[in-house]
Amino acid sequence: MSFAGTGPQDDVFGVVANGVGTITLNRPERRNAMSEAMIGGLADLLRAMEAADEVGVLVLTGAGKAFCAGGDVQKFDERGGEGQGAQEVDPEAVRTQQRSQLETVGRIYRCTKPVIASLPGAAAGAGIGLALAADVRIGSRRALMATAFAAVGLAGDFGVAWLLEQAVGPAKARELMFLNPRVDAETCLELGLLNWVVDEDALTEKTTEIAEQLANGPRLALAAMKQNLLNAPHLDLEASMDAEVPLHKASGLTEDHVGAVKAFVEKRQPVFGRSRQAGGS
Repeated sequence: MSFAGTGPQDDVFGVVANGVGTITLNRPERRNAMSEAMIGGLADLLRAMEAADEVGVLVLTGAGKAFCAGGDVQKFDERGGEGQGAQEVDPEAVRTQQRSQLETVGRIYRCTKPVIASLPGAAAGAGIGLALAADVRIGSRRALMATAFAAVGLAGDFGVAWLLEQAVGPAKARELMFLNPRVDAETCLELGLLNWVVDEDALTEKTTEIAEQLANGPRLALAAMKQNLLNAPHLDLEASMDAEVPLHKASGLTEDHVGAVKAFVEKRQPVFGRSRQAGGS
């Protein structure tokens, strides 16, 4: 199914098949650089797919040969730069972008469903924020990452600095932000910025394989597992263990759990999709 109001003619569009909600950034002629329509549409699709019962996992990808080039530098030039020629920062522009970032990168990062970023090519600038906010990343051998902000005299936005520091540590994050190297796919894999690297013609197949495995998994348990992982950086071990227990016990009440235990004993593969409480209607 396609989501109402989005299609291949739009800057971003979404479809759902086999429990997988796929969102495609769709400005291939601009390497999927962000437009206002793309940012707004992405926020709407993320909100709708997270709420949709038929969606078990989200995939974010880009049309054509790139993932996302970040901000549209050509548009910056046309309007006199990021500040549009102003002498002072516009407080309303700050608030607007803060909301946009929370509804895109923030929503991807905190989504209650697993999110996969599938990179056919480059992620640059804010595009790195979209990619690193996902739970796992799959890249073709053409994929690369470049922070790009220093090259155009900007400090960086869409959570890139924070997400990079979480992914690669403070020293490497500073190198990537300050010096702006082009990091190829294999190096991204070594650094943990990508989880898998595959041939270009195998990217869709690998993405579908991982996405359908997650979509067919124990959805409530995966959501609780993600919450534990989100809690971990902010809690010490004792607090993290305390927070895990109610979620662990709640997942133990689901039919997914009861059925999987029975399948384990009977030496067969479990069939998930019964996430309600065991014995419930």
